[in-house]
This record gives sequence, structure tokens and C-alpha cells, in this order.
Amino acid sequence: MNFEQKFSQQQKQVQKMAMTQQLQQSIQMLQYNAEELANFLEQKALENPLIEVTVERDFAGESSLYPIQKTNYQNSGNHEDVNYLNQVPDTSTSLFEFLLEQIHLTMRDTYLRELVLLLTENIDDNGYLKIDLEEAAKVVGAEDIQMLDALTLLQQLDPPGVGARNLQECLMLQIERDDDAPNMAYVIIEEEFENFANRKWKEITKNFDISLEEIQEIFDYVQTLTPRPGAVYDGSREQYIRPDLVVRIDGDVIKVLSAKTGLPVVHFQKEYYQEMSQFKEKDVTRFMKEKFNEYEWIKRSIAQRGETIVKVGTAIVERQRDFFTKTDHPIKPLTLKEISEKLEIHESTVSRSVNGKYLETGFGIFELKSFFTNSFGKSTVREGVNDEDVSGDAIRKKLLTIIEAENKNKPLSDQKIVDLMKAEGIEVSRRTIAKYRDILNIASSAKRKRFD
Repeated sequence: MNFEQKFSQQQKQVQKMAMTQQLQQSIQMLQYNAEELANFLEQKALENPLIEVTVERDFAGESSLYPIQKTNYQNSGNHEDVNYLNQVPDTSTSLFEFLLEQIHLTMRDTYLRELVLLLTENIDDNGYLKIDLEEAAKVVGAEDIQMLDALTLLQQLDPPGVGARNLQECLMLQIERDDDAPNMAYVIIEEEFENFANRKWKEITKNFDISLEEIQEIFDYVQTLTPRPGAVYDGSREQYIRPDLVVRIDGDVIKVLSAKTGLPVVHFQKEYYQEMSQFKEKDVTRFMKEKFNEYEWIKRSIAQRGETIVKVGTAIVERQRDFFTKTDHPIKPLTLKEISEKLEIHESTVSRSVNGKYLETGFGIFELKSFFTNSFGKSTVREGVNDEDVSGDAIRKKLLTIIEAENKNKPLSDQKIVDLMKAEGIEVSRRTIAKYRDILNIASSAKRKRFD
């Protein structure tokens, strides 16, 4: 057999997109929120003498500051009545500082106070003691009874429940200091905590000869107590956001505007550029050209970023029109792919455009990505209901409506809720109902049952 090997030269033209550093930074700029973008540009201004960055602070403009928090669709509010002085974060006293102040004001300078201070240093942000008393005694060479006395003094401080070693003790400390607590509340939490928490109330009625109605009263009272007594003294600063988009509704017309206020603005240092351009050295000329090109690129990238966010936001608002026009603010199923296909851009571009971006409406402020919801069921054509996928938000709202209307003495099972939804044309599984109950912190039917 003869093997013949041939070599030839061919010329091919292939088009590839190189991921340059500037392209990577442009992509990153799209993902930045307003604060991150400002930090990025300020860093660029330090490296480039032709760039100056300012942030518009026009309080009469389109956009306002808002505390970062989850906004319920039912929440209402008028952003135009904001008191801007109240937007400055308050540096509140931390739990440790609050306890320290009480200790120095109420306790004499004794060895026992030193032990109380030691325990205070081991209180977590929720108000719980995170060190074992025996371990604490070994650290300072104290007797067990002395550490117990120190703990008793600590637990007498405010807020009620501080210094507890577990949830049961935390509730007992709060009940003990409340003159309006129901009779038997302290004893039941002390001796029947597990049965009480697991709603094995019939055993409690036998052990203490009280009625289910009385236990129900105690249960309702315990619900008013706090499992995290120290959380209210969180000394951290509240974070604020500025919306990237503003929705304005005029009759049937919905407009999506860019919220200019609060966004960084890049300015060109023209005088400095003209001054440096007078020098004819090659190094200076090359440096100024590089920095000028960088300024032009940053200016274009910022403009493109703003246009992309507005385009994506507009497409979202058009799809979720009912959310902005109807009083119950329903959300339709929506995916990144739908928006990307409509705008003929990549899904990753849509994802970066909604990441950390917020939209201001007349009834609240919402993160753009919250408008993307998967469909979990089908609604059939029944009594005017359209044949389309039902969003998870719609199922959650329906679930809340059904449970709020149920007989509290005979709560509905998950299967019964499935049947009720099916009767209204919404096909969901029992597993989906159980999942959304967990998300909404709704207990099972057995634990929702009331006895009053």
C-alpha cells in the first residue's frame, strides 16, 4: 500500500470578536448600579487627568433616595412628599453600647460588675448569650455561683429578654417583666415549651386543667413577644438606593424615564487638555491622546449603558402593563429570554441591565429583576379568564386570599386549596402550594387551627 502525504496552502478569512479590556469594562459598567458606577468612574478620574466626575444632587428632580427594603405590591406611598432630612441615616446606638451604658449607670464598680461586663462582651446582635457560664468562669477564675449572679444582673437590663441562652429563656424573661401577661403563660413556657410550640395543646390542658381557649390566648400573647430582643439596637447604617428608572402614567400612556438625579456625570477637563497640548514632546502627546480616547470611550459607554437600561425597562413595563395600571398590581410570567428576543440582544445583557437596578412608581420602588417570574400553572378559559400561564406571584396572592377567608377553626388542607384553585381555573400541584406556604411563612393547616 502506498501512502501519499500532500501539503497545501490555503487562505481563510475568519471574523472573531476579541474581548478587549475596554469591552470587558463596558460590559461591567452595564452591571454596575449607580453607586458602583460612581466608584468606578472616580477611580478612572484619579488615573486620567482629563476626567472629572460629579454627581447631580437636585432634590427637585425626578429621583429620590429610598431605604433599601422589600416593597410589597400592595404598599402605597407618594414619593413627592418625602422629607429629605429624614433620609440621612441615623447612627443609632448598638446593643453593646446600650448595655454598657446601663451597667455603668446602675452597678457599682465591684468584681461582680466585671463579670457582667465579661458576659456583655459575649452577647450577639440578637441579644443572646453566646458563652457557656462554666467556660466564662474558667476564663476569669470565678465561681459558678458568681457567674450565675452576674447573668441574673445582665438579664435584668433592657431590652427584656437580653442575656437569654435560648428562645425559651428569652420568652420567659419577657413574660416575667410584663404585668399584663396572661395567667399561666410563664409556667407553660417553662414546663411545657415543646408541647406548646408543637401545638400539642391537649396534653397541656390535662396537665394544668385549663381550656384550649386559654392556651389560645397565651399563644396569641407569645406571638407579640420578640425572639430577637437585641435586633432593634442594630447600630449599622441604613443603606439607601436611588432608582435608575422612573415610571410616569398619563391616562393610557406609560412613560419610562431615566432617573438622572444621583447618577455620576463625566466632564472633560478642556483647559488642562489645551494647556498640555502645547507641549510637543512625543511622550506627552501620546499620553494625552490615550487619555482623550479613554474619556471618549467612557462617555460613549455611559450613554450606551443608560440607553440599554431604558430599553430593557421599557420592554418590561410594556409586558407588565397591568402591574402599573391595575389596583391589585398583577404580575405576568416573564423570562429574560422573552425580553432578549424582543430587543434582539443577548440574555446576559438583559441580566446585567436589571441586576441591582430599581424602578420608581407612584406606589413604591421595585427592583427590575422582581418582574421576572416563572409560570407554575395554567389558567383555563373560564368566566373570562385568559388561557395563559399563571405567574408565581398570582398563585401567592390567590393563596393568601384563600387562607385569609378560611374558617380558622377548620383550616383548609393543601389539597383542599388545590381543589379551590382548580375550581377557579388555576391548575397547580399540592407540592406547589406547600412550597409557597413556606415562602410566605404560612403554617400547615394543623398549626393554623384556632380554638377561640
